[in-house]
Amino acid sequence: MARVNTNPEILQDERDREHESARHEHFNTETTPQKNAETLPESADEKEALRAERNALVERVARMQADFENTRRRLDREQQQYKEFAVAEALKALLPILDSFDWAFQAPINNPEEFRGGVDLIRKQLHETLHKLGLQSVPAKGLNFDPQVHEAIEVVDNPAVPENQVVEELQRGYKFRDRVLRPAMVLVSRNPQSQG
Repeated sequence: MARVNTNPEILQDERDREHESARHEHFNTETTPQKNAETLPESADEKEALRAERNALVERVARMQADFENTRRRLDREQQQYKEFAVAEALKALLPILDSFDWAFQAPINNPEEFRGGVDLIRKQLHETLHKLGLQSVPAKGLNFDPQVHEAIEVVDNPAVPENQVVEELQRGYKFRDRVLRPAMVLVSRNPQSQG
Protein backbone atom coordinates (compact mmCIF):
# COMPACT_ATOMS: atom_id res chain seq x y z
CA MET A 1 0.00 0.00 0.00
CA ALA A 2 1.40 3.36 -1.05
CA ARG A 3 1.83 5.92 1.59
CA VAL A 4 0.01 9.23 0.98
CA ASN A 5 1.47 12.40 2.37
CA THR A 6 -1.17 14.42 4.18
CA ASN A 7 0.96 17.38 5.28
CA PRO A 8 -0.66 20.44 3.63
CA GLU A 9 2.64 22.33 3.20
CA ILE A 10 4.31 19.43 1.40
CA LEU A 11 1.24 18.92 -0.80
CA GLN A 12 1.26 22.60 -1.76
CA ASP A 13 4.98 22.49 -2.62
CA GLU A 14 4.45 19.45 -4.88
CA ARG A 15 1.55 21.16 -6.67
CA ASP A 16 3.62 24.34 -7.18
CA ARG A 17 6.50 22.34 -8.67
CA GLU A 18 4.17 20.48 -11.06
CA HIS A 19 2.55 23.73 -12.15
CA GLU A 20 5.92 25.45 -12.68
CA SER A 21 7.19 22.48 -14.69
CA ALA A 22 4.09 22.50 -16.91
CA ARG A 23 4.41 26.26 -17.44
CA HIS A 24 8.07 25.95 -18.51
CA GLU A 25 7.23 23.19 -21.00
CA HIS A 26 4.36 25.27 -22.49
CA PHE A 27 6.55 28.41 -22.68
CA ASN A 28 9.38 26.55 -24.39
CA THR A 29 7.11 25.04 -27.04
CA GLU A 30 5.52 28.45 -27.81
CA THR A 31 8.69 30.51 -28.00
CA THR A 32 10.94 28.05 -29.78
CA PRO A 33 10.58 28.72 -33.50
CA GLN A 34 9.52 25.74 -35.51
CA LYS A 35 11.72 25.39 -38.54
CA ASN A 36 9.53 25.06 -41.54
CA ALA A 37 11.14 24.47 -44.89
CA GLU A 38 8.26 26.19 -46.68
CA THR A 39 8.47 29.54 -44.81
CA LEU A 40 12.19 30.08 -44.21
CA PRO A 41 14.56 30.62 -47.11
CA GLU A 42 17.22 27.94 -47.33
CA SER A 43 19.87 29.84 -49.27
CA ALA A 44 21.35 33.28 -49.65
CA ASP A 45 19.88 33.46 -53.18
CA GLU A 46 16.36 33.07 -51.84
CA LYS A 47 17.00 35.73 -49.19
CA GLU A 48 18.34 38.10 -51.82
CA ALA A 49 15.31 37.46 -54.04
CA LEU A 50 12.97 38.25 -51.13
CA ARG A 51 14.92 41.45 -50.36
CA ALA A 52 14.72 42.53 -54.00
CA GLU A 53 10.96 41.84 -54.09
CA ARG A 54 10.47 43.81 -50.87
CA ASN A 55 12.51 46.74 -52.22
CA ALA A 56 10.52 46.71 -55.47
CA LEU A 57 7.24 46.81 -53.52
CA VAL A 58 8.46 49.66 -51.29
CA GLU A 59 9.56 51.61 -54.36
CA ARG A 60 6.22 50.98 -56.06
CA VAL A 61 4.30 52.23 -53.01
CA ALA A 62 6.49 55.34 -52.86
CA ARG A 63 5.83 56.04 -56.57
CA MET A 64 2.09 55.59 -56.10
CA GLN A 65 2.11 57.94 -53.12
CA ALA A 66 4.04 60.56 -55.12
CA ASP A 67 1.59 60.18 -58.02
CA PHE A 68 -1.32 60.65 -55.63
CA GLU A 69 0.23 63.82 -54.15
CA ASN A 70 0.92 65.22 -57.64
CA THR A 71 -2.67 64.50 -58.72
CA ARG A 72 -4.05 66.15 -55.57
CA ARG A 73 -1.91 69.25 -56.13
CA ARG A 74 -2.94 69.42 -59.80
CA LEU A 75 -6.64 69.16 -58.90
CA ASP A 76 -6.27 71.88 -56.24
CA ARG A 77 -4.54 74.13 -58.79
CA GLU A 78 -7.23 73.46 -61.43
CA GLN A 79 -10.00 74.16 -58.91
CA GLN A 80 -8.37 77.47 -57.95
CA GLN A 81 -8.00 78.40 -61.63
CA TYR A 82 -11.65 77.55 -62.24
CA LYS A 83 -12.75 79.79 -59.35
CA GLU A 84 -10.59 82.63 -60.63
CA PHE A 85 -12.01 82.16 -64.14
CA ALA A 86 -15.60 82.27 -62.80
CA VAL A 87 -14.90 85.46 -60.82
CA ALA A 88 -13.18 87.02 -63.86
CA GLU A 89 -16.23 86.28 -66.04
CA ALA A 90 -18.56 87.84 -63.46
CA LEU A 91 -16.38 90.94 -63.20
CA LYS A 92 -16.21 91.22 -66.99
CA ALA A 93 -20.03 91.23 -67.09
CA LEU A 94 -20.09 94.10 -64.55
CA LEU A 95 -17.58 96.32 -66.39
CA PRO A 96 -20.18 97.97 -68.72
CA ILE A 97 -22.15 99.05 -65.65
CA LEU A 98 -19.05 100.58 -64.11
CA ASP A 99 -18.46 102.41 -67.40
CA SER A 100 -22.04 103.74 -67.33
CA PHE A 101 -21.52 105.10 -63.80
CA ASP A 102 -18.29 106.78 -64.87
CA TRP A 103 -19.99 108.45 -67.87
CA ALA A 104 -22.94 109.54 -65.71
CA PHE A 105 -20.66 111.31 -63.25
CA GLN A 106 -18.55 112.91 -66.00
CA ALA A 107 -21.56 114.53 -67.65
CA PRO A 108 -22.61 117.97 -66.38
CA ILE A 109 -25.72 117.88 -64.21
CA ASN A 110 -28.08 120.41 -65.80
CA ASN A 111 -31.28 118.66 -64.87
CA PRO A 112 -31.44 116.51 -61.69
CA GLU A 113 -34.39 114.55 -63.12
CA GLU A 114 -32.34 113.53 -66.15
CA PHE A 115 -29.48 112.49 -63.88
CA ARG A 116 -31.85 110.44 -61.76
CA GLY A 117 -33.31 108.80 -64.89
CA GLY A 118 -29.79 107.91 -66.06
CA VAL A 119 -28.88 106.37 -62.70
CA ASP A 120 -32.16 104.41 -62.79
CA LEU A 121 -31.18 102.99 -66.21
CA ILE A 122 -27.79 101.96 -64.80
CA ARG A 123 -29.57 100.29 -61.86
CA LYS A 124 -31.76 98.31 -64.29
CA GLN A 125 -28.65 97.36 -66.27
CA LEU A 126 -27.02 96.09 -63.06
CA HIS A 127 -30.09 94.04 -62.11
CA GLU A 128 -30.24 92.46 -65.59
CA THR A 129 -26.56 91.57 -65.52
CA LEU A 130 -26.79 90.04 -62.03
CA HIS A 131 -29.89 88.10 -63.09
CA LYS A 132 -27.93 86.65 -66.04
CA LEU A 133 -25.21 85.59 -63.59
CA GLY A 134 -27.84 83.67 -61.56
CA LEU A 135 -28.84 86.20 -58.90
CA GLN A 136 -32.56 86.34 -58.03
CA SER A 137 -34.41 88.57 -55.61
CA VAL A 138 -36.43 86.93 -52.85
CA PRO A 139 -40.15 87.80 -53.08
CA ALA A 140 -41.48 89.01 -49.75
CA LYS A 141 -44.27 91.61 -49.43
CA GLY A 142 -47.76 90.10 -49.31
CA LEU A 143 -46.47 86.53 -48.93
CA ASN A 144 -46.52 84.28 -45.89
CA PHE A 145 -43.42 84.54 -43.72
CA ASP A 146 -40.86 81.86 -44.64
CA PRO A 147 -37.91 81.58 -42.22
CA GLN A 148 -35.86 79.96 -45.00
CA VAL A 149 -35.75 83.20 -47.04
CA HIS A 150 -37.10 85.91 -44.70
CA GLU A 151 -35.69 87.44 -41.53
CA ALA A 152 -38.35 88.95 -39.29
CA ILE A 153 -37.18 92.23 -37.80
CA GLU A 154 -40.44 93.01 -36.04
CA VAL A 155 -43.92 91.59 -35.56
CA VAL A 156 -46.67 94.20 -35.92
CA ASP A 157 -50.32 93.96 -34.91
CA ASN A 158 -52.56 94.42 -37.95
CA PRO A 159 -56.18 93.16 -37.87
CA ALA A 160 -56.59 93.79 -41.61
CA VAL A 161 -53.85 91.33 -42.62
CA PRO A 162 -53.73 87.54 -42.10
CA GLU A 163 -51.46 86.10 -39.42
CA ASN A 164 -47.73 85.66 -40.36
CA GLN A 165 -47.92 87.64 -43.57
CA VAL A 166 -45.06 89.92 -44.66
CA VAL A 167 -46.45 93.45 -44.47
CA GLU A 168 -43.28 95.33 -45.43
CA GLU A 169 -39.87 94.58 -46.88
CA LEU A 170 -37.11 96.63 -45.22
CA GLN A 171 -34.22 95.14 -47.19
CA ARG A 172 -34.44 92.96 -50.28
CA GLY A 173 -33.14 89.41 -50.04
CA TYR A 174 -31.22 87.57 -52.76
CA LYS A 175 -30.62 83.98 -53.83
CA PHE A 176 -27.96 82.55 -56.09
CA ARG A 177 -29.69 79.65 -57.80
CA ASP A 178 -31.17 77.77 -54.82
CA ARG A 179 -28.83 79.16 -52.17
CA VAL A 180 -29.90 82.15 -50.06
CA LEU A 181 -27.17 84.79 -50.13
CA ARG A 182 -29.07 87.22 -47.93
CA PRO A 183 -32.55 86.79 -46.43
CA ALA A 184 -35.08 89.58 -46.91
CA MET A 185 -35.50 91.71 -43.78
CA VAL A 186 -39.24 92.03 -43.22
CA LEU A 187 -42.02 93.12 -40.90
CA VAL A 188 -44.47 90.30 -40.13
CA SER A 189 -48.11 90.67 -39.19
CA ARG A 190 -49.82 89.41 -36.07
CA ASN A 191 -53.58 89.39 -36.26
CA PRO A 192 -55.06 89.85 -32.75
CA GLN A 193 -58.49 88.67 -33.98
CA SER A 194 -57.17 85.26 -35.11
CA GLN A 195 -55.62 84.67 -31.66
CA GLY A 196 -58.85 85.38 -29.75
